[in-house]
Amino acid sequence: MKITHIKAVFYSATGNTETVVMTLAKALSAKLGAELECFDYTLPASREGTKQYGPTDLVVFGTPVYAGRIPNKMLPYVQSGFAGHDALAVPVAIFGNRNFDNGLIELRNELEAHGFHTIAGAGVPTEHVFSSKLAPGRPNEEDLAALEVFAGKIAEKVLAMTEIPEPIQVRGDDPVGPYYTPLGTDGKPAVFLKAKPKTHPDQCDKCGKCAQVCPMGSIPADAPDTCAGICIKCQACVKSCPTNAKYMDDPAFLSHVAMLEENYTRRAEAEWFL
Repeated sequence: MKITHIKAVFYSATGNTETVVMTLAKALSAKLGAELECFDYTLPASREGTKQYGPTDLVVFGTPVYAGRIPNKMLPYVQSGFAGHDALAVPVAIFGNRNFDNGLIELRNELEAHGFHTIAGAGVPTEHVFSSKLAPGRPNEEDLAALEVFAGKIAEKVLAMTEIPEPIQVRGDDPVGPYYTPLGTDGKPAVFLKAKPKTHPDQCDKCGKCAQVCPMGSIPADAPDTCAGICIKCQACVKSCPTNAKYMDDPAFLSHVAMLEENYTRRAEAEWFL
């Protein structure tokens, strides 16, 4: 099957998903001799209209997993912002060393429901945005090399295809169940939906970087030491602050982070579906 364009699509608040998706997409572009294009829907201004694809496109579509699924504030756009028109697709779920749960199968289902044909899939661990103790430094060189090997296998499959295959079989519940319930160190649900980032006043120089990177547009440019809207705990503001002024101090949030550090420091491995 002839592919002329590789389309890299992702939501990536802190850069991990972008790294994984672009590594895979660049390798596919080289192996298939196809032009590479990128669409980043992380920021609010990008989530407008519907992106159109076609039968000579191969879309590498990546999302981080929040509570075991596609981030709930991004799901409506995933459901409305993309039209496949028989494009091939590779769904990729990025997770912070715990589990991708139903994130991959949910993404596969959404792509199939909107005109894409999924031919491969992957669940890829990266450093957790809540804690550098979980998959520290990943994706590392070994992870990136594995993505390139996977790209080679996908390319071989595409070149050998003479008809559209059945949707790729991936791990997960179908139909997709509820979101994972975060737990605290006491084993009870940790409720931190209303938690928002705080700002050290003596460290904030009002540069506005946090306002620029917030996926929800919740940090005002003229008052970057506040959070005026919804916070999805993506940590974009915390990770991007050049003076380390941003932090989270919600007790339930911190208890959940501690629980993750107690139970999920083992090395999680990527899962490949082809």
